[in-house]
Amino acid sequence: MSKVKYYYDPDTLSYRKIEPKKSRRYRNIALFIAGSALFGLFSLILLLNTNMVNTPRELSLNREVKNYELQFELLDKKMQQIEEVLANIEDRDNNIYRLYFEANPIPEEQRRAGFGGINRYKSLEGFNNSEMVIATTKRLDIIKKQMAIQSKSLEEIALLAKEKEKLLAAIPAIQPINNSELTRMASGYGYRSDPFTKARKMHRGMDFTAPRGTPIYASGDGKVTRADNNSSGYGKHIRIDHGYGYMSLYAHLSKYNVNKGQKVKRGDLIGFVGSTGRSEAPHLHYEVFKDKERINPINFYYGSLSLKEFENMLKYANQENQSLD
Repeated sequence: MSKVKYYYDPDTLSYRKIEPKKSRRYRNIALFIAGSALFGLFSLILLLNTNMVNTPRELSLNREVKNYELQFELLDKKMQQIEEVLANIEDRDNNIYRLYFEANPIPEEQRRAGFGGINRYKSLEGFNNSEMVIATTKRLDIIKKQMAIQSKSLEEIALLAKEKEKLLAAIPAIQPINNSELTRMASGYGYRSDPFTKARKMHRGMDFTAPRGTPIYASGDGKVTRADNNSSGYGKHIRIDHGYGYMSLYAHLSKYNVNKGQKVKRGDLIGFVGSTGRSEAPHLHYEVFKDKERINPINFYYGSLSLKEFENMLKYANQENQSLD
């Protein structure tokens, strides 16, 4: 309840009640309303510019931002994992696979190269987080490029492996007569005594003594280029072209089991031991050519002999005895 105010009237020697003027009352009311309005407006502005009060839309947008930040963190971790796996594959590719197949390693600068030319990220500029978005996009592009390079490299390695497999299958790598059917390894590669002239001459193959009719096997994959007796001294003989510069020759046969132009696999039966041509007794004369030059066949028996068997063969092959052809 508002206080009632009085004043002393000297004329009447008494206290009189002060009656406020209507104009002042209205002015006071107007000032109060104006002050209240200004205070309310100021408070509203202050609240809207602080985090104390958010509209539902702002709350929704804040949740979205938080979700995007979480997704970005997960994306960053996944990219790190991908980069680590790629680095491991690239290291093995350069230092194991490409080294084994004698292919040049892919340079690091080629694997990590960026993208030149026009600004491919211009559309991502001008936003609050443009720098982060552009950096992440660049990183993803480099990862994609690395994966494309690595994919092509592995395709190349697969082709090289296939070619290597063909090469390994083609090399004349087994003994053409089984040890169980072999009487003895009569003569090796090198200077030997000729059985007919007794003169010392170069023997450019290996002689395997075995009974007439003993099976003879192809020492590597290839194609039969000759199966005839039209070469001086060899009698009935077979020649197999293995590719990659390799050829094998099987001489003094009793009969053939293949024809000219026929493709054979390592271990296929191609003929039988005999003593045709310039031969002193039934045996197989075996030769290996590389780039049209005769080489010592003993270097190619890793596919069929144990260490002990190879050591015994090496011992007999190095004896300078008499050859059988």
